[in-house]
Amino acid sequence: MILALNPAANELLYHTHALTSVYSISEKLSDAFCHIPIYSNHLNLGFNRGTLLSDPDKLLEGTGKLIRHIPIKSISDFDNKKTKSLIKHAIEFATNDMTKETKLKGETISKIKDKK
Repeated sequence: MILALNPAANELLYHTHALTSVYSISEKLSDAFCHIPIYSNHLNLGFNRGTLLSDPDKLLEGTGKLIRHIPIKSISDFDNKKTKSLIKHAIEFATNDMTKETKLKGETISKIKDKK
């Protein structure tokens, strides 16, 4: 759904404390607008600059300095007008905040390090 809302977004794949898909308007994590960390028993839709976004429907949770998230317990938590509107707002915010144009668009980029 996120890539349908912004087909030019790059999907960055990370594995730290969770497998995470990060959606960015460039190839850099600093230009990311949202992310989906996948835990063993749940997942969240996170917003990298969540504290800076307008959230009139009070969807966002969390106490961090910048990141906020929506807990996803069912598809209806994710696939609805309010969540899509918030994602679009996050894309717009990230686009306006970006300092230089990206070279890559619509790519999947693995940032997972091979642990040999």
